[in-house]
Amino acid sequence: MGMTSTEAGLSGGRVRVQLLRVPDCPLVEQVRATLQECLLQSPIPVVVEELEGPYPSPTLLIDGVDVATGKAPSRDACCRLDLPTRTQILDALQRSRP
Repeated sequence: MGMTSTEAGLSGGRVRVQLLRVPDCPLVEQVRATLQECLLQSPIPVVVEELEGPYPSPTLLIDGVDVATGKAPSRDACCRLDLPTRTQILDALQRSRP
């Protein structure tokens, strides 16, 4: 799923990556580290944004799609144990290539 022209304009033609989290989430560092590994392997230009609030935490979105589920993100705050894998992140980046 690619970006719309409006999204592309906002992120300068880069893939939008968002890490949603609640304050003090104990699992966010693991997702952050996995994401960083994937970004070092991928030539795809991205804009990474971390958002703190009442989200299922941690949730990794690439172009608005939850990497772990392939769906739109849930709106209910909760602790998530289904962390995205390296394969899921790399596949999502490839699908979202600008």
